[in-house]
Amino acid sequence: MGTDRTLRKKPLTRPVKRNGPRARRLKVQRARLVALGMDVKAVAKLTSLEVRTLLLRPLKVTEALKAGKTPKIAVK
Repeated sequence: MGTDRTLRKKPLTRPVKRNGPRARRLKVQRARLVALGMDVKAVAKLTSLEVRTLLLRPLKVTEALKAGKTPKIAVK
């Protein structure tokens, strides 16, 4: 009694993150940085972790670009 579906419903059956959606998200995030005013070549050189950390504070990115500086990346 009660040993059928409950014991088989484990976190092991969760879906695995795939490369397609991950690459799509990264492409959208890179486009957001270009829309903020960053250079396309500079964005292409960034890693995915750097792209995500820059997008955490988009206002600081735009302010740094207006001042003529490159935005600083504080990766933990």
